[in-house]
Amino acid sequence: MLLTEALDRYFAWMSDERNVSELTLKAYSKDWQSYMDWLESSEGLVPETMEAESVSLVQVRRYLYDMNRKGLSRGTINRRLASMKSFFKYTVRHELLQENPLADLALTRQQRKLPRYLDVDEMVQVIEMPDNRTEAGSRDRAIMEVLYGSGLRVMELVGLKVSDVDLSAGALHVMGKGGRERIAPLGAMAAAAVTEYLAKSRQTRNIQKKQALFLNLKGGALTDRAVRDIVRKYCLEAGTKEILSPHGFRHSFATHLLDNGADLRAVQSLLGHRRISSTQIYTHVSRTKLRKIYHKAHPRAN
Repeated sequence: MLLTEALDRYFAWMSDERNVSELTLKAYSKDWQSYMDWLESSEGLVPETMEAESVSLVQVRRYLYDMNRKGLSRGTINRRLASMKSFFKYTVRHELLQENPLADLALTRQQRKLPRYLDVDEMVQVIEMPDNRTEAGSRDRAIMEVLYGSGLRVMELVGLKVSDVDLSAGALHVMGKGGRERIAPLGAMAAAAVTEYLAKSRQTRNIQKKQALFLNLKGGALTDRAVRDIVRKYCLEAGTKEILSPHGFRHSFATHLLDNGADLRAVQSLLGHRRISSTQIYTHVSRTKLRKIYHKAHPRAN
C-alpha cells in the first residue's frame, strides 16, 4: 500500500473513530509532511510513490539524527517521532502492515518544564485591569474570570456556547480534548462577569454567531489567537512577573487549588486530565503549602 494512502486512512480513522481535534490532526499532518520533505531533499526519494512498507528503522534514525544536528529541540523531535509511531501502531492493528518498523524506537527523555503561573494577588490584578464600562472590557474581564475560575483550555473557552452556561448552577458544559465532556465550575465572580458581558454584547448590533459565548467586536466567534492577545495585553499592563498565555491561567487555577488544600484527584477531574501524571506536575510548583506545613510542623524549622 502506498504510504500516502495509508496516511489518508489513518487520519480518517483519527477523525472519525478517535474523534481527535482538528488542531491535533493538523499537527500530526505537519509532522508527517516534515518527514516526507526530508525524504525528498535528503534521501532523493519521491514520497508520493513510496510504499508504506519501505519506511525503515535505519532511515528514520537518519531523520532523527538530522533533526538533532540542525538544532531542533527534544520536544519537537519527540513530537514528530510520536506522530510516526502512532501511525505505524495503527497500520499493524488494522492489518495494513505486518510489522511496526519503529516498535523498538523510544522517545528521548526530556526534562519536563515547570508550569508558569502567577500568585493570587497578581492574578486578581490582571483580571481587574479591563474597563467594565465598555463591551470589550466587559468581555475581556469575563474571559479571564472564566479561564482562571474554571481552569479551561483556550480551545475549550472559545468553543463555549451560550447554552453551555448554567448561571443558576454555577457550571459550564465543556467539550474537552478528544471529545471528552465534563462539567466545570463557574464561580460567583466569573458568573457575575459573564452575566454582565452577555447583557452588553447581545443588544448593540447584529451577531453573526449567536450560539458562541465570546464574540469579537464584529459579532463573530472569538479565536484562540485573539484570547492569547487579550491575556498578554493585560499581563503587560499589570506589569506581572510572568507574561502568561491563556494556559498560564489554567496553571494558576490548579496551583492555587493545591496551595489551599485541594485533593490532587479532584484537581485532575476539574482540569479534565485523563491521567493523574498530567496533574502531578503541579505538585512541584505548589510550594507555598509545603513551606507552611514545614514551618508549622518541624521543631527545627524556625
